[in-house]
Amino acid sequence: MRRLLILLCVASGLSACGTAGQGGGSRSSATTPAPISTATPASGLAYSTASADGVQPQPAPGSCHATGRAPYALPDRHCTPGALNPAVTQATIHHTICVPGYTETIRPSESITEPEKFASMAAYGVDGRSPHDFEYDHLVPLDLGGAVNDPRNLWPEPSASPNPKDSVEDQLHSLVCDGQMSLARAQHIVSTEWVSYAEAHGAHQT
Repeated sequence: MRRLLILLCVASGLSACGTAGQGGGSRSSATTPAPISTATPASGLAYSTASADGVQPQPAPGSCHATGRAPYALPDRHCTPGALNPAVTQATIHHTICVPGYTETIRPSESITEPEKFASMAAYGVDGRSPHDFEYDHLVPLDLGGAVNDPRNLWPEPSASPNPKDSVEDQLHSLVCDGQMSLARAQHIVSTEWVSYAEAHGAHQT
């Protein structure tokens, strides 16, 4: 009976029959790959699919409005809510953002960011001013897993660098890489409440 079953399995091409008739035998060791997660990141921000190798379209001229004053200005939440790099998750931080020099390996070239900056300035209604008055800023910085070249994560911050936001970013990066704060929490702070965090934790202009 066992020989007949094996012959039938071979004839039908059923690979799972390799252990048929063997009491207590294990099943095939082949596993089905886990599906790619489509869950929203814990920070509430979206993962980006924008390429770092091409100039990205920006919001329409005059459609965005910053709030506050430099160096504590904030972007328009409709235009620049922040977006994330899908390669950087809590599970990968010690292979990505916590590795010295990592951000330089992913930062877009100036040939990409310069035309984007001018278009972003137009979107924010400041295209008549000198570009040197603005930093083309990643709202969620690259060293906290921010999207590399997504218009939702870049805007003309009216402040030179370094500035108070840079200090907040440095503090949060250290906390994340030291295991004292989750990546999602740091991303939420820097995208929504970095000014109040700076006031509460002594982050200041350097």
